[in-house]
Order: sequence, then structure tokens, then C-alpha cells
Amino acid sequence: MTSSSKRKEESHLLNGGVKQSTWSKAFNSNAVWEEKDEFLDVIYWLRQIIAIILGVIWGVAPLKGFLGIAIFCIINAGVLYVYFSSFQQIDEEEYGGTWELTKEGFMTSFALFLVVWIIFYTALHFD
Repeated sequence: MTSSSKRKEESHLLNGGVKQSTWSKAFNSNAVWEEKDEFLDVIYWLRQIIAIILGVIWGVAPLKGFLGIAIFCIINAGVLYVYFSSFQQIDEEEYGGTWELTKEGFMTSFALFLVVWIIFYTALHFD
């Protein structure tokens, strides 16, 4: 079976209808996550999107030093915590606890944030 026909087959038949895509479930409150990895992927990629947005804002702002890093960490962890605990209302213990969900993809998003922040800051505020 080819991968495209396999994807089409997977996208059909859930509760007698069409299966929701991962991203449509990500933006629907209280979505049902059949696979644990699917939700962890959403957490990972949302964290990367937040890192890019905050990196651009910090570079344009021009925010410097430890204050910028600390604010990024607080916003990044806080937004994702509110997302999975209040918006999605998942059982955190099913995913290894709050700490596991909070740190999912954090280091890669931190690295991405630093790269974007440095590029934008250097491009806009050279002395």
C-alpha cells in the first residue's frame, strides 16, 4: 500500500465520520487524543512556533541578556502549561506528569529562540 493511500485510509472512519487532522484537534478544546505521541508532537511544534515568534519580538524590541532569556522561559513554559492543563484538559499523569509535558521539546525551542533572537537583533541593531 502506498503512503498516500495509507494516509487517505487513516483519515477516514472515526465515529462514523472523517478523522480529524492533528492540527484541527490541536485547536479544538477537549480533543480526544488516541495516540500519546500525536499530542506530544503538537506540544513540541507549538513550542517551536512560540520560540520563533518570541525570538523575532526580542530581536526587534531590542531585549538583551538574562532578562530576555528568563522571560522567554516563563512565557514558553506558561503558555504550554495553560494549553495542556486548561484548554485541552488532558490527564497529565497519562503523559508522565506535568514536568514531562512542560519540558517536551523545551531545549530545541530554546536553541531556536536564541538563533532567531540573535539574527534579528544583529540585523536590526548593529553598532
